[in-house]
Amino acid sequence: MAAYRQTARWGWIGYLTMLLVLVALFSLGVGGVHIPLKKVIFLLTHGRGTPDYTILFTVRLPRILLGLAVGGGLAIAGVVLQGMFRNPLVEPYTLGISGGAALGVALNIVVGGRAGLGLFSLPLSGFAGGVGVMAVVYLLSTRVAMLKLSRLLLIGVMASFITSSLIMLIMAMTRTEDLHGIIFWIMGSLQEPNIALIWVILAISLGGLLCALFYAADLNALSLGEEEAFHLGVKVERLKKVLFFLSSFVTGCCVSVSGIIGFVGLIVPHLLRLLVGGDHRILIITSYLAGAVFLILCDTLARVIMPPTELPVGVITGLLGGGVFIYALTRKGVSL
Repeated sequence: MAAYRQTARWGWIGYLTMLLVLVALFSLGVGGVHIPLKKVIFLLTHGRGTPDYTILFTVRLPRILLGLAVGGGLAIAGVVLQGMFRNPLVEPYTLGISGGAALGVALNIVVGGRAGLGLFSLPLSGFAGGVGVMAVVYLLSTRVAMLKLSRLLLIGVMASFITSSLIMLIMAMTRTEDLHGIIFWIMGSLQEPNIALIWVILAISLGGLLCALFYAADLNALSLGEEEAFHLGVKVERLKKVLFFLSSFVTGCCVSVSGIIGFVGLIVPHLLRLLVGGDHRILIITSYLAGAVFLILCDTLARVIMPPTELPVGVITGLLGGGVFIYALTRKGVSL
Protein backbone atom coordinates (compact mmCIF):
# COMPACT_ATOMS: atom_id res chain seq x y z
CA MET A 1 0.00 0.00 0.00
CA ALA A 2 2.82 2.41 0.88
CA ALA A 3 4.55 1.69 -2.44
CA TYR A 4 1.28 2.33 -4.31
CA ARG A 5 0.81 5.69 -2.57
CA GLN A 6 4.38 6.72 -3.39
CA THR A 7 3.86 5.80 -7.06
CA ALA A 8 0.59 7.74 -7.12
CA ARG A 9 2.36 10.79 -5.72
CA TRP A 10 5.00 10.65 -8.45
CA GLY A 11 2.13 10.35 -10.92
CA TRP A 12 1.08 13.90 -10.04
CA ILE A 13 4.08 15.13 -12.02
CA GLY A 14 2.63 13.61 -15.19
CA TYR A 15 -0.88 14.89 -14.47
CA LEU A 16 0.32 18.44 -13.87
CA THR A 17 2.54 18.37 -16.96
CA MET A 18 -0.45 17.44 -19.12
CA LEU A 19 -2.55 20.09 -17.39
CA LEU A 20 0.13 22.70 -18.08
CA VAL A 21 0.10 21.86 -21.80
CA LEU A 22 -3.71 22.03 -21.93
CA VAL A 23 -3.86 25.35 -20.08
CA ALA A 24 -1.15 26.80 -22.34
CA LEU A 25 -3.07 25.75 -25.48
CA PHE A 26 -6.28 27.18 -24.01
CA SER A 27 -4.52 30.46 -23.20
CA LEU A 28 -3.13 30.67 -26.74
CA GLY A 29 -6.62 30.43 -28.18
CA VAL A 30 -8.63 32.86 -26.07
CA GLY A 31 -8.51 36.64 -26.07
CA GLY A 32 -9.70 39.56 -28.13
CA VAL A 33 -9.27 37.37 -31.21
CA HIS A 34 -10.54 33.84 -30.59
CA ILE A 35 -8.47 31.10 -32.26
CA PRO A 36 -9.87 27.52 -32.20
CA LEU A 37 -7.68 24.81 -30.69
CA LYS A 38 -7.14 23.01 -34.01
CA LYS A 39 -6.02 26.25 -35.60
CA VAL A 40 -3.69 26.99 -32.69
CA ILE A 41 -1.93 23.65 -33.20
CA PHE A 42 -1.74 24.27 -36.96
CA LEU A 43 -0.35 27.79 -36.50
CA LEU A 44 2.35 26.54 -34.15
CA THR A 45 3.77 24.41 -36.95
CA HIS A 46 2.65 25.84 -40.31
CA GLY A 47 1.16 29.28 -39.82
CA ARG A 48 4.17 31.54 -40.25
CA GLY A 49 3.37 34.92 -41.77
CA THR A 50 -0.35 34.99 -40.96
CA PRO A 51 -1.99 37.57 -38.63
CA ASP A 52 -3.07 34.87 -36.17
CA TYR A 53 0.49 33.54 -36.08
CA THR A 54 1.71 37.01 -35.18
CA ILE A 55 -0.83 37.24 -32.35
CA LEU A 56 0.24 33.87 -31.00
CA PHE A 57 3.99 34.42 -31.09
CA THR A 58 4.29 38.13 -30.29
CA VAL A 59 1.47 38.59 -27.77
CA ARG A 60 0.22 35.37 -26.18
CA LEU A 61 3.15 32.95 -26.19
CA PRO A 62 5.52 35.41 -24.42
CA ARG A 63 2.93 35.83 -21.67
CA ILE A 64 2.67 32.06 -21.27
CA LEU A 65 6.45 31.72 -21.05
CA LEU A 66 6.61 34.49 -18.46
CA GLY A 67 3.72 32.90 -16.56
CA LEU A 68 5.64 29.62 -16.53
CA ALA A 69 8.79 31.33 -15.27
CA VAL A 70 7.19 33.56 -12.64
CA GLY A 71 4.52 31.12 -11.45
CA GLY A 72 6.99 28.27 -11.17
CA GLY A 73 9.69 30.45 -9.64
CA LEU A 74 7.45 31.92 -6.93
CA ALA A 75 6.09 28.46 -6.12
CA ILE A 76 9.62 27.08 -5.75
CA ALA A 77 10.57 29.97 -3.47
CA GLY A 78 7.48 29.22 -1.39
CA VAL A 79 8.32 25.52 -1.08
CA VAL A 80 11.89 26.28 -0.04
CA LEU A 81 10.90 28.89 2.56
CA GLN A 82 8.08 26.79 4.01
CA GLY A 83 10.46 23.85 4.29
CA MET A 84 13.19 25.98 5.84
CA PHE A 85 10.91 27.64 8.41
CA ARG A 86 8.74 24.52 8.83
CA ASN A 87 5.78 26.88 8.54
CA PRO A 88 3.14 26.52 5.77
CA LEU A 89 2.17 30.21 6.03
CA VAL A 90 5.55 31.61 5.02
CA GLU A 91 5.78 32.85 1.44
CA PRO A 92 8.39 34.71 -0.67
CA TYR A 93 6.88 38.12 0.08
CA THR A 94 7.09 37.59 3.84
CA LEU A 95 10.80 38.47 3.85
CA GLY A 96 10.34 41.87 2.19
CA ILE A 97 11.92 41.01 -1.16
CA SER A 98 8.89 42.07 -3.17
CA GLY A 99 8.57 45.28 -1.17
CA GLY A 100 12.18 46.13 -1.94
CA ALA A 101 11.63 45.48 -5.64
CA ALA A 102 8.52 47.67 -5.65
CA LEU A 103 10.42 50.43 -3.87
CA GLY A 104 13.20 50.26 -6.46
CA VAL A 105 10.73 50.52 -9.33
CA ALA A 106 8.85 53.39 -7.67
CA LEU A 107 12.07 55.35 -7.23
CA ASN A 108 13.04 54.65 -10.84
CA ILE A 109 9.70 55.92 -12.15
CA VAL A 110 9.80 59.06 -10.01
CA VAL A 111 13.39 60.08 -10.80
CA GLY A 112 13.00 59.24 -14.49
CA GLY A 113 15.84 56.74 -14.73
CA ARG A 114 14.40 54.85 -17.69
CA ALA A 115 16.12 56.83 -20.41
CA GLY A 116 19.54 55.19 -20.19
CA LEU A 117 18.64 51.50 -19.90
CA GLY A 118 15.42 51.43 -21.92
CA LEU A 119 13.29 48.29 -21.48
CA PHE A 120 15.72 46.85 -18.91
CA SER A 121 15.40 49.86 -16.59
CA LEU A 122 12.40 48.84 -14.48
CA PRO A 123 13.42 45.17 -14.10
CA LEU A 124 16.95 46.16 -13.09
CA SER A 125 15.75 48.74 -10.58
CA GLY A 126 13.28 46.22 -9.17
CA PHE A 127 15.97 43.57 -8.88
CA ALA A 128 18.36 46.04 -7.24
CA GLY A 129 15.70 47.02 -4.70
CA GLY A 130 14.94 43.38 -3.90
CA VAL A 131 18.61 42.50 -3.50
CA GLY A 132 19.16 45.55 -1.30
CA VAL A 133 16.40 44.55 1.11
CA MET A 134 17.59 40.93 1.03
CA ALA A 135 21.08 42.02 2.07
CA VAL A 136 19.78 44.19 4.91
CA VAL A 137 17.48 41.45 6.22
CA TYR A 138 20.27 38.89 6.05
CA LEU A 139 22.84 41.07 7.83
CA LEU A 140 20.42 42.00 10.61
CA SER A 141 19.39 38.36 11.06
CA THR A 142 22.91 36.92 11.33
CA ARG A 143 24.67 36.61 14.65
CA VAL A 144 28.09 34.94 14.98
CA ALA A 145 27.76 33.32 11.53
CA MET A 146 24.42 31.77 12.53
CA LEU A 147 21.19 32.62 10.72
CA LYS A 148 18.36 32.85 13.26
CA LEU A 149 15.12 31.91 11.49
CA SER A 150 12.85 33.61 14.02
CA ARG A 151 14.84 36.84 13.72
CA LEU A 152 14.90 36.49 9.92
CA LEU A 153 11.12 36.15 9.76
CA LEU A 154 10.40 39.09 12.05
CA ILE A 155 12.90 41.39 10.35
CA GLY A 156 11.53 40.37 6.95
CA VAL A 157 7.98 41.24 8.00
CA MET A 158 9.12 44.60 9.37
CA ALA A 159 11.05 45.26 6.15
CA SER A 160 7.84 44.67 4.22
CA PHE A 161 6.01 47.23 6.35
CA ILE A 162 8.80 49.78 5.99
CA THR A 163 9.07 49.44 2.21
CA SER A 164 5.27 49.62 1.87
CA SER A 165 5.24 52.84 3.89
CA LEU A 166 8.02 54.33 1.77
CA ILE A 167 6.14 53.41 -1.41
CA MET A 168 2.98 55.10 -0.10
CA LEU A 169 5.06 58.17 0.76
CA ILE A 170 6.46 58.27 -2.77
CA MET A 171 2.98 57.82 -4.25
CA ALA A 172 1.63 60.68 -2.12
CA MET A 173 4.35 63.04 -3.32
CA THR A 174 4.64 62.06 -6.99
CA ARG A 175 2.98 63.39 -10.13
CA THR A 176 -0.26 61.87 -11.42
CA GLU A 177 1.32 60.33 -14.52
CA ASP A 178 4.07 58.69 -12.46
CA LEU A 179 1.50 57.53 -9.91
CA HIS A 180 -0.34 55.54 -12.59
CA GLY A 181 2.89 53.79 -13.58
CA ILE A 182 3.67 52.80 -10.00
CA ILE A 183 0.15 51.49 -9.34
CA PHE A 184 0.11 49.49 -12.59
CA TRP A 185 3.43 47.84 -11.77
CA ILE A 186 2.50 47.07 -8.15
CA MET A 187 -0.72 45.29 -9.17
CA GLY A 188 1.26 42.84 -11.33
CA SER A 189 1.22 42.00 -15.02
CA LEU A 190 2.70 39.47 -17.45
CA GLN A 191 2.73 42.03 -20.26
CA GLU A 192 6.47 42.19 -20.95
CA PRO A 193 7.53 43.40 -24.44
CA ASN A 194 11.17 42.30 -24.15
CA ILE A 195 11.32 38.64 -25.22
CA ALA A 196 15.04 38.43 -24.39
CA LEU A 197 14.27 39.38 -20.79
CA ILE A 198 11.55 36.71 -20.66
CA TRP A 199 14.04 34.03 -21.72
CA VAL A 200 16.47 35.23 -19.04
CA ILE A 201 13.81 34.99 -16.32
CA LEU A 202 12.75 31.55 -17.59
CA ALA A 203 16.35 30.33 -17.43
CA ILE A 204 16.72 31.68 -13.88
CA SER A 205 13.43 30.07 -12.86
CA LEU A 206 14.44 26.66 -14.24
CA GLY A 207 17.84 27.06 -12.62
CA GLY A 208 16.09 27.70 -9.31
CA LEU A 209 14.09 24.50 -9.83
CA LEU A 210 17.27 22.46 -10.35
CA CYS A 211 18.98 24.03 -7.33
CA ALA A 212 15.95 23.34 -5.13
CA LEU A 213 15.89 19.71 -6.30
CA PHE A 214 19.57 19.42 -5.40
CA TYR A 215 18.69 20.30 -1.79
CA ALA A 216 15.47 18.24 -1.66
CA ALA A 217 16.95 15.54 0.59
CA ASP A 218 18.36 18.18 2.96
CA LEU A 219 14.94 19.87 3.11
CA ASN A 220 13.39 16.52 4.02
CA ALA A 221 15.89 16.18 6.85
CA LEU A 222 15.35 19.79 7.96
CA SER A 223 11.61 19.17 8.21
CA LEU A 224 12.40 16.88 11.17
CA GLY A 225 14.03 19.78 13.02
CA GLU A 226 17.42 21.48 12.96
CA GLU A 227 18.96 19.21 15.59
CA GLU A 228 17.74 16.04 13.87
CA ALA A 229 19.00 17.30 10.51
CA PHE A 230 22.40 18.03 12.05
CA HIS A 231 22.65 14.48 13.39
CA LEU A 232 21.76 13.18 9.92
CA GLY A 233 24.84 14.93 8.52
CA VAL A 234 23.24 18.11 7.17
CA LYS A 235 25.26 21.31 7.51
CA VAL A 236 22.27 23.21 8.86
CA GLU A 237 23.68 26.74 9.03
CA ARG A 238 25.10 26.55 5.54
CA LEU A 239 21.85 25.06 4.25
CA LYS A 240 19.73 27.86 5.74
CA LYS A 241 21.89 30.52 4.12
CA VAL A 242 21.84 28.80 0.73
CA LEU A 243 18.07 28.34 0.82
CA PHE A 244 17.52 31.95 1.89
CA PHE A 245 19.64 33.32 -0.96
CA LEU A 246 18.12 30.89 -3.47
CA SER A 247 14.52 31.83 -2.64
CA SER A 248 15.35 35.53 -2.42
CA PHE A 249 17.22 35.59 -5.74
CA VAL A 250 14.48 33.75 -7.63
CA THR A 251 11.78 35.92 -6.06
CA GLY A 252 13.68 39.12 -6.81
CA CYS A 253 14.18 38.16 -10.45
CA CYS A 254 10.53 37.18 -10.95
CA VAL A 255 9.07 40.20 -9.19
CA SER A 256 11.39 42.60 -11.01
CA VAL A 257 9.66 41.70 -14.28
CA SER A 258 6.08 40.83 -13.32
CA GLY A 259 5.43 43.17 -10.43
CA ILE A 260 3.89 42.00 -7.19
CA ILE A 261 1.83 38.85 -7.77
CA GLY A 262 0.68 37.44 -4.48
CA PHE A 263 -0.54 34.07 -3.23
CA VAL A 264 1.36 31.93 -5.78
CA GLY A 265 4.15 31.19 -3.32
CA LEU A 266 1.67 30.56 -0.51
CA ILE A 267 -1.34 28.73 -1.89
CA VAL A 268 0.40 26.45 -4.40
CA PRO A 269 2.98 24.81 -2.09
CA HIS A 270 0.42 24.49 0.69
CA LEU A 271 -2.18 22.71 -1.46
CA LEU A 272 0.42 20.51 -3.16
CA ARG A 273 1.70 19.48 0.25
CA LEU A 274 -1.82 18.25 1.04
CA LEU A 275 -1.98 16.33 -2.25
CA VAL A 276 1.47 14.78 -2.60
CA GLY A 277 2.82 14.87 0.95
CA GLY A 278 5.96 16.42 2.38
CA ASP A 279 8.61 14.64 0.27
CA HIS A 280 10.42 17.59 -1.31
CA ARG A 281 11.67 15.48 -4.22
CA ILE A 282 8.07 15.35 -5.44
CA LEU A 283 6.78 18.54 -3.86
CA ILE A 284 9.31 20.81 -5.58
CA ILE A 285 8.54 19.58 -9.10
CA THR A 286 4.77 19.47 -8.65
CA SER A 287 4.72 22.92 -7.06
CA TYR A 288 6.67 24.37 -9.98
CA LEU A 289 4.22 22.89 -12.49
CA ALA A 290 1.16 23.87 -10.44
CA GLY A 291 2.47 27.40 -9.93
CA ALA A 292 2.90 27.79 -13.68
CA VAL A 293 -0.60 26.41 -14.35
CA PHE A 294 -2.14 28.68 -11.72
CA LEU A 295 -0.51 31.89 -12.96
CA ILE A 296 -1.11 31.20 -16.67
CA LEU A 297 -4.76 30.48 -15.92
CA CYS A 298 -5.10 33.64 -13.81
CA ASP A 299 -3.48 35.73 -16.54
CA THR A 300 -5.87 34.26 -19.11
CA LEU A 301 -8.84 35.15 -16.91
CA ALA A 302 -7.45 38.65 -16.44
CA ARG A 303 -7.45 39.10 -20.22
CA VAL A 304 -10.95 37.79 -20.95
CA ILE A 305 -13.18 38.68 -17.96
CA MET A 306 -13.76 42.34 -18.94
CA PRO A 307 -12.73 42.79 -22.58
CA PRO A 308 -11.21 44.96 -23.91
CA THR A 309 -9.98 45.99 -20.44
CA GLU A 310 -7.21 43.82 -19.01
CA LEU A 311 -7.38 43.31 -15.26
CA PRO A 312 -4.16 43.17 -13.20
CA VAL A 313 -3.19 39.54 -12.79
CA GLY A 314 -2.35 40.20 -9.13
CA VAL A 315 -6.04 40.91 -8.51
CA ILE A 316 -7.05 37.55 -9.98
CA THR A 317 -4.41 35.59 -8.05
CA GLY A 318 -5.50 37.27 -4.82
CA LEU A 319 -9.21 36.60 -5.33
CA LEU A 320 -8.86 33.08 -6.69
CA GLY A 321 -5.96 32.02 -4.50
CA GLY A 322 -7.48 33.48 -1.35
CA GLY A 323 -10.81 31.78 -1.98
CA VAL A 324 -9.24 28.40 -2.65
CA PHE A 325 -6.99 28.75 0.39
CA ILE A 326 -9.91 29.53 2.71
CA TYR A 327 -11.87 26.60 1.29
CA ALA A 328 -8.92 24.25 1.81
CA LEU A 329 -8.42 25.37 5.40
CA THR A 330 -12.10 25.05 6.32
CA ARG A 331 -12.49 21.53 4.92
CA LYS A 332 -13.05 18.89 7.56
CA GLY A 333 -9.84 17.19 8.55
CA VAL A 334 -7.52 19.77 6.97
CA SER A 335 -5.26 21.80 9.23
CA LEU A 336 -2.10 23.84 9.05
